[in-house]
Amino acid sequence: MTNNKVIDAVVVGAGFAGMYTLYRMLGAGFSARVFEAGDNVGGTWYWNRYPGARCDVESMEYSYSFDEDLQQKWNWSERYATQPELLKYANHVADNFKLRPHISFNTRVVSAHYDESSATWLVTTDQGEEIRTRFCIMATGCLSSVNQPDFEGIANFKGNTYHTGQWPHEGVDFTGRRVGIIGTGSSSIQSIPLIAEQAKELTVFQRTANFSVPAHNQDLDDNYVEEVKGDYGAFREENRQMHGGFGARRPKHEDSIWDADDETIQNRLEERWALGGLGFTGAFADLGLSVEANNIAAEFIREKIRGMVDDPEVAELLCPNGIVGCKRLCVDTNYYATYNRDNVSLVDVSEHPVDRLTDKGIVTNNTEYEFDDIIFATGFDAMTGTLLKIDIRGKDGLTLQEKWEAGPRTYLGLSTYGFPNLFTISGPGSPSVLSNMILTIEQHVNWIMDCLGYMRDGQVASIEANLDAEDAWVNQGNEFANMTLMPMCNSWYLGANVPGKPRVFMPFVGGIPLYFETCDKVAANNYEGFTLNTG
Repeated sequence: MTNNKVIDAVVVGAGFAGMYTLYRMLGAGFSARVFEAGDNVGGTWYWNRYPGARCDVESMEYSYSFDEDLQQKWNWSERYATQPELLKYANHVADNFKLRPHISFNTRVVSAHYDESSATWLVTTDQGEEIRTRFCIMATGCLSSVNQPDFEGIANFKGNTYHTGQWPHEGVDFTGRRVGIIGTGSSSIQSIPLIAEQAKELTVFQRTANFSVPAHNQDLDDNYVEEVKGDYGAFREENRQMHGGFGARRPKHEDSIWDADDETIQNRLEERWALGGLGFTGAFADLGLSVEANNIAAEFIREKIRGMVDDPEVAELLCPNGIVGCKRLCVDTNYYATYNRDNVSLVDVSEHPVDRLTDKGIVTNNTEYEFDDIIFATGFDAMTGTLLKIDIRGKDGLTLQEKWEAGPRTYLGLSTYGFPNLFTISGPGSPSVLSNMILTIEQHVNWIMDCLGYMRDGQVASIEANLDAEDAWVNQGNEFANMTLMPMCNSWYLGANVPGKPRVFMPFVGGIPLYFETCDKVAANNYEGFTLNTG
């Protein structure tokens, strides 16, 4: 079915990015269609329903700022919002701003091909619909394509298998069951304590131990909520000045660990541990820049783990080597203490990886472990996975797969050379996963909408990133990353968890203030670094 009418924009995805894009589109008088693979809004928080799924940015910060009424009337219940509460919030936004009539649910975009002669995109869905549009806005999310493992014999296992990123909506009851879970990343660290409370036996297969700090989650303090809501605008602006876009009302430290004595170092790290959350690495300014400085923080966490886990051998297996914050820091509730339970065991597969699955369970190091259920907590094909699953073709038929064969290349994380009128929200080359995502989503969408308004006013048909601007942005991003410790370990920031994926550090490390300032300057200079064609 082909719709001959050319609409202004197709938006792919109805998570927080897609919903805000649609809201701004409608408010600016643009015509737009949103396509969403799920049957409801919410994006990440629609799909990720595993036990314990919870945001690691505080709820008063991980929320929209574009509508004062929404900020004032919505009440979060906890410091870190749970998946059900975040999904409820997403549904409230969709209903309150009457977004649903413009969203096609249960519909996946399968291709988007650019036609240079008309400066439009032909978008095709899995429902057989074809839509011609001026702009493609990819709100596909950074963690929306699961990394499905390819273990030998998966089909042979006679029990149930689950992936944390595709959890059954009705939930799973593990009461009285023997459960194996492969992976110890964030989703596993969040879910293991809750699964352990149900399961008869829980066996965790760990390849690489991860650093995790306590969340110290709690009900929100009424006085704190009142303080924030008393001047939410100032609170948001303070966070926009923070490197990651959050934590402005928490203690800030910009001094070097080498300027502190041992007592100060210990007290500062204890203070951060007691505070909980992602701010731990902000104890000193150089924890993310110096291996020697980072080692002090790493050993502090290892000592905490040894103090929480009764069995010394298990404790050492749970103690990560390497660098704190080089992989995404995990935030947990009772994760390490869970290994003190009689029904929980840890299997180290670092030297002897999982060999295969059998009809009964998992084989590793010539030992078979029998299970009723196996959970794959193997993460995501982050940042590029969903984009590259769509057949996106730009000028001269160039596919995005071909363009990004050696790794993703963008200008500002918003656009890529050879693909006019295609925008990515929280794309590679933007702060995205290193930031408060909703804050950066709003900035991305506002920038794109200002650009579209500029083009409409100037009767500009297309906008495309210049190759030299793209190269300069990629080079600058690499320089910033290489100044830090972040590229030094095999993380999903680099795509290292996906076999065959190019090793490129994808997020922009330079921080929110610099990134926002750069985007503003580009726009103020008549979209410097872009080519604008009037016809």
